[in-house]
Amino acid sequence: MSWLPVPPDHYFSINNIPFGIISTPSNTTPRPAVAIGEHVLDLHAFADSANGFSQLPDFAQSEVFVSERTLNRFASLGRPIHRLVREYLQEVLSIDTPYPGLLRDNPEAQKACLLNSVEDDVRMHLPMDIGDYSDFYAGKNHAFNVGVLFRGRENALQPNYEHLPVGYHGRASSVVVSGTRVPRPRGQVIKSGDGEKVPAFVESGKLDFELEIAAFVGRGSDLGSCVGVDEAGEYLFGMVIMNDWSARDIQAWEYVPLGPFTSKSFATSISPWVVLMDALEPLRTRPLERGTKVPLLPYLQESNSESVYDIPLTTFLANQKKKHIAHSGTHKISQTSSSNLLFSFSQMLAHHTITGCPLQTGDLVGSGTISGIDTQSMGSLLEMTQNGTRKVLLGDSGESRGFLEDGDVVVLAGGCGKAGVGFGECVGEILPAGK
Repeated sequence: MSWLPVPPDHYFSINNIPFGIISTPSNTTPRPAVAIGEHVLDLHAFADSANGFSQLPDFAQSEVFVSERTLNRFASLGRPIHRLVREYLQEVLSIDTPYPGLLRDNPEAQKACLLNSVEDDVRMHLPMDIGDYSDFYAGKNHAFNVGVLFRGRENALQPNYEHLPVGYHGRASSVVVSGTRVPRPRGQVIKSGDGEKVPAFVESGKLDFELEIAAFVGRGSDLGSCVGVDEAGEYLFGMVIMNDWSARDIQAWEYVPLGPFTSKSFATSISPWVVLMDALEPLRTRPLERGTKVPLLPYLQESNSESVYDIPLTTFLANQKKKHIAHSGTHKISQTSSSNLLFSFSQMLAHHTITGCPLQTGDLVGSGTISGIDTQSMGSLLEMTQNGTRKVLLGDSGESRGFLEDGDVVVLAGGCGKAGVGFGECVGEILPAGK
């Protein structure tokens, strides 16, 4: 337990201690922080004015919290340092802390370092400077559901799917932090019934969300080197929940033969707090079973069979424009688990580097859409609505959706309250198309 009041089952309990980048009206400079319940510990103030790392002689790099506006330098120090700092902060915030004079019994230091996330109007920023972004397709149920929709059950999964983590290179410049509004994209689409397949330039009519989790790379690797699957975990910094927005009608026209491009590059939203890999250890579980008896190639074979995480993930939908309508609040439309993955992030990194492709600190790696096996556990409207041919009811509001409308707010939430570990929320509102 912490000496700070933390609500029961809060995702940001002392078991978590996620890292992020904050600013406040009184100090608009972005700076590192950690979350504990509804409070935020300003690591810049803790390290600088409070000399808070004086009791941690093995950590001589506290300037990473004083002089940096992102978490990249801290992430680059590697998992042993991440572990050391996180465990120390847990001790500082523990109810029976061995360092009572640092914060618990020091009102002056509390005033300088502790913020209330709401009352102090804490603003969140992108936690990392993202150089590259790669998105995988490891959600087997999603891949199967979409494959059935467009190719039938017999050919739902492509021949390569269970042998390697399928992925593509995304667009890092349009990764945005939770709360950023997303304008509806425009692009080339083929209108239904156009036998000659002549495209029109229009606003996307099939705008969708994709429920994913994503991992940040901490340690980089060299050009020409390969990261082994069992050492890949040491290259990971932490995880977030992610919404990889998708314009399905634009995607349907452009994806042959090289995959999605403008249909994905307009926005990708991530939650602001990075949950360190060590915090997720109690939630390890086995990935989904492969359907083929052919073993994975050796470079993808992990020694730890529990290589993914069982984290409850929930999708909510609301509409900002329809607050006046009775029962038009936030509606839960999906509930699933991050365990619905065929490949782990370690396998993704091993495959990513097998040709010698280097990793960089701050690289973002997405899991792909995560879905269960029924409509109530699917991670996209494409699946839930069978490409818009059915409607998803929004509770008893009388409203329904095929795809997203302007003013819709998608809220992705992820965490295990029992363990006190989670990502919090990833929120995005759809704006009308710009000029």
